[in-house]
Amino acid sequence: MSLKFRSARLFAIAPIAVTLVAAVFSQCSTASAQTVRPTTITRLFWRDRETEKLSYADLTTANKWNLNRGWIKGFPALDAAKQSVGSISYAGGILMVGVCRGENDGLDSGWLAIESGAFEEPHGSHNHWKYTRVPEVKSRELNTQQGNPSALSVYDDTFYLASEVKHGFIQATPQQLKTYGSTSTVRSFPGGGGGALAVVDKSVCYATWNDAAGDDAGRVDVVNLQGGRGDQVSYSFNLPSGSIQGATANTGKVFFAPADGICWVNADTSASQTGVSATAVSLGQDADTGEPLRTSAFASQRNWVMFTTGSGSSSSFCLINAAMSAPSVVKLPISVADGLSLTDPQVALSLGKRYAFMFQDRIDAASSVQEMLTIVELDPNRDQDFSDAVVKLTMPVGSSKVDGSHGHHSVCFDAYGRHAVITNPGDGVLTILSLQNMKVQARFQVGGVPEGTVAVGAAEHFH
Repeated sequence: MSLKFRSARLFAIAPIAVTLVAAVFSQCSTASAQTVRPTTITRLFWRDRETEKLSYADLTTANKWNLNRGWIKGFPALDAAKQSVGSISYAGGILMVGVCRGENDGLDSGWLAIESGAFEEPHGSHNHWKYTRVPEVKSRELNTQQGNPSALSVYDDTFYLASEVKHGFIQATPQQLKTYGSTSTVRSFPGGGGGALAVVDKSVCYATWNDAAGDDAGRVDVVNLQGGRGDQVSYSFNLPSGSIQGATANTGKVFFAPADGICWVNADTSASQTGVSATAVSLGQDADTGEPLRTSAFASQRNWVMFTTGSGSSSSFCLINAAMSAPSVVKLPISVADGLSLTDPQVALSLGKRYAFMFQDRIDAASSVQEMLTIVELDPNRDQDFSDAVVKLTMPVGSSKVDGSHGHHSVCFDAYGRHAVITNPGDGVLTILSLQNMKVQARFQVGGVPEGTVAVGAAEHFH
């Protein structure tokens, strides 16, 4: 649904002038159409926490910005009071979307695979993006027996989805999801207790448990992905603390985010080691609470792993060079007002520059303190060493609508890294930010509580 400007006038024209005026008008119209031909910049997807619908829209620009909104073919109607749209990830033209339900509601949960309708077309030495198809649900696994999806990740253009009830996870390629149930199936593996997943070279998965205490606190299951269906956990080990919330793999190492600091191990791609002991790295203590500092999720660029930690005066953006034999933490202090907390970073490559975006969201949704967006330039001198990262900009943003883990600001980037799209869940607004000059280009009122946005594709190119 798009809003288009239309105008019309009727002129009284002498018959003798009709042919001439029509010809001139036709030439002007053609020239005008060529000048203002709209260009699709990217295709956006976001979930609305108010209605539990998944929206999509094409972001276009000509002489002004526009958001052409539509609806995904085959997307099921969810009971917004009892079901919710979960995590969304993209790879190879497919969006994988989790669907959750309340613990005792007896409704369907599981996952959906949606073809984005945006695709790259080879054109000599480069590719062009096309937006000629409506997004459509291609496959699904929704039923009352499915546990809620709890962790969704993409490694090497392959989806990995863990379940919080059925201990284990699935592995699925975009091509499998396009033809699921007809010519292909997804692979299921045991391991993990619904926690974060880290995968190395499509060979081994480190599947975590997020238990805070008990026998499974700090537990990590190592699963060989190269065998046949029905493989068992190869071995397990435990981190010094539990409540593991994040995991990632980078440059031959696997990193974890437990309750105290971070931990890492060397990747075991054969899943055959014994007596594994993780190296723990302390992040210090919170100046206000005295509790150990921790993080909840990681981002990666090149051989660097990044995350945020702390609150108030203890807030920092942290970087680790995973290529080092004994990685250490580089901390960049971030000025954060009382009542705000840093979100997990999102990274982008834009015009040769690398950035990390993190929001300063309200801890208490009833607070009125101004929320902010902090942008860090990761490699100012472009020597591939991020240890000299600097804060490039901190700017105000619209409001969040924080409720537990929901309602936070989110950001995504078009495939060429030219623009960032920011959600303001408390205002029902999407903000378009140019990464070339860090200026706001447009704001769109989309309503509801938008969050979890994903961008697919980059600007069209016309020949």
